[in-house]
Amino acid sequence: MDGDATTMPARAIGTPLDRLDGPQKVTGTARYAFEHPVERPAYLHPVQATIAVGRIVGVDTTAALAEPGVLAVLTHQDAARVASVEDPELLILQDDEVRYRGQFVGGVVAETSEVARRAADLVRFDYQARPHDVELRADHPDRYAPTVLNGGFATDSVRGDPERALAAAAVRLDATYTTPRYQHNQIEPHSTIAIWADDHLTLYVASQGVHRLRDSLATLFGLDPERIRVISPHVGGAFGGKLHAHPDVVLAILAAMAVPGRAVKLALTRQQMFTQVGYRTPSIQRIRLGADADGRLVAVAHDVVQQTARIKEFAEQTASSSRVMYAAADRSSTHRMVALDVPVPTIMRAPGKTPGMYALESAMDEMAIACGQDPVEFRIANEPAEDPERDLPFSSRNLVACLREGARRFGWDRRDPTPRARRSAGWLVGTGVAASMYPVYRLPGSSAMIRLGPDGRYTVSIGAADLGTGTWTTLTQIAADALDVPVGRIELRIGDTLLPHAMAAGGSSGMTSWGCTVVEAAHRLRARLADEHGGVVPAEGIEASADMPANPHGDRFAMYAFGAQFAEVRVCEATGEVRVPRLLGVFAAGRIINPKTGRSQLLGGMTMGLSMALHERAVVDPRFGHVVNHDLAEYHIATNADVGSVEVHFVEEDDPYVNPMGSKGIGELGIVGTAAAIANAVHHATGVRVRDLPITPDRFFAEETPSRS
Repeated sequence: MDGDATTMPARAIGTPLDRLDGPQKVTGTARYAFEHPVERPAYLHPVQATIAVGRIVGVDTTAALAEPGVLAVLTHQDAARVASVEDPELLILQDDEVRYRGQFVGGVVAETSEVARRAADLVRFDYQARPHDVELRADHPDRYAPTVLNGGFATDSVRGDPERALAAAAVRLDATYTTPRYQHNQIEPHSTIAIWADDHLTLYVASQGVHRLRDSLATLFGLDPERIRVISPHVGGAFGGKLHAHPDVVLAILAAMAVPGRAVKLALTRQQMFTQVGYRTPSIQRIRLGADADGRLVAVAHDVVQQTARIKEFAEQTASSSRVMYAAADRSSTHRMVALDVPVPTIMRAPGKTPGMYALESAMDEMAIACGQDPVEFRIANEPAEDPERDLPFSSRNLVACLREGARRFGWDRRDPTPRARRSAGWLVGTGVAASMYPVYRLPGSSAMIRLGPDGRYTVSIGAADLGTGTWTTLTQIAADALDVPVGRIELRIGDTLLPHAMAAGGSSGMTSWGCTVVEAAHRLRARLADEHGGVVPAEGIEASADMPANPHGDRFAMYAFGAQFAEVRVCEATGEVRVPRLLGVFAAGRIINPKTGRSQLLGGMTMGLSMALHERAVVDPRFGHVVNHDLAEYHIATNADVGSVEVHFVEEDDPYVNPMGSKGIGELGIVGTAAAIANAVHHATGVRVRDLPITPDRFFAEETPSRS
């Protein structure tokens, strides 16, 4: 039964409370970055490089400066200098070098956005181009091993002797899977309002972590962090693209410094986002599996080649999931990078796990068939007793329960395993399954302050972020339970660097990390109220603060959330069109803080996985180095018409070791495994094994069709 803030029982966690910020969002009163009211705003339009690599040898701003309403034209010749070269991605307008096509090389500030855009077209640059390389290949001669992967994962991992085990295996699989470049396209384009006045910087910006962004910019510009205020109460989607600082924020600040006292507004166009805000690297993944005659895995080898930018390394942890998913005594994984003349990749929803589990779970389907086993039972038979990588027990691992419950709800027992066995009015029908997983992170760096006023209301302050995921609601529920009061007595304050420091929202760790901190502050407030005031609130009120406590169980257990994804697909025999009328996911993710917002998170992740499987691919023209389908007309994403029934179910899970709430992150869990479940269902429907995403109609009509199992 749904609840609201005035009728909620004292125990709020586990109740499907309506979003507290819902009325603001549906009435349009929730302030997003570009919408904050400022006096006399000016508008910024960027100028982008039209070569992939080279240097600027001439600049002409005469025509742009002559346009009525133009306030400033910025190039490398006159922009403010930064203080740090620590982050090369942010070093725009600092020299005459062009490092990738679309790099910001200038900007125009004007009284209106229309004037700024027209004047930007009038700025003239002359270039001296150099040869460029933008193509990722598995045999690229410049492959190298990065020192460490994103998230601190080891580049390579070897347990036992996988080559020997593979050679001796009764059943072997050796297959290569590829994923393309996936582009960040949040519903809210990256937007900034920057104000430079009295040597202080104020930013209204869409950010996953206001303190993280402030600290990065303080380093870049050599400013005391206290002179920078970042405000971000609402974010219209992020998925990792708004975690780090990107060149758009830097350009807005440089523009604001050129017109002190004016508020400079910048909202990237959809086309500009394809070069400025990061993307998921394409990947080439070779997976080798070996099993004994009974279908037990004896070896897993996962080797990845992917790209990074020549100016700055970002190494995605793509094979990390293969290190822990299934029992095999002999295992290895490697990551090799190719540095290209491209923009910098970045985190995208479930980094590493999303592309890596697509390859692993597709391979597991192929291996199950090769072993003559049901894909669900094959996974269950290869469950590890403990974390194979760290030799630690799992705090909880209910993947088997997810597979069993998902199979029951999906009607898996009625499935004929024979490919191409089921037709319906000209459509081939198939079903597939894949597993999902994501680590449970509890990251340091958060503080919270709770104040109790004489009116009996609590103000909870922490610089957390709501990316549209429901933080305004779920963190309020956590605070209410920790304080043992109704939700209606809690006022939450987030999204501002004037509030206590908070780690950024990333790695599905926000609610865990912020929640632990709020719970600790609540305990301290209640203790102080009892010990110092006998339980009576003083006239001036009372407050308490806390940093996030360490987890005493962190080194004793391996902590993960798990899930099982089931998909039904239909493939048109005449055209090769693929449709997904049904997705079903069952998840074991600890205690669900809010089943309503939690379901929305997982539903959205599964939809994003469907989009990955069938639609998304950024196509780079190797001649010029740019993405040719750089808008939502040609970079296809799933729309309502592409999404059929999506079911989300939870397995009840009690894990006392993860945190005081017993919760696990779910923001990224839903996307993991979805693409593999769809690809496996496509094979079941057609007999064609598509190993290269996206699964488009041409895959079924090529002269040499993909391999058939």
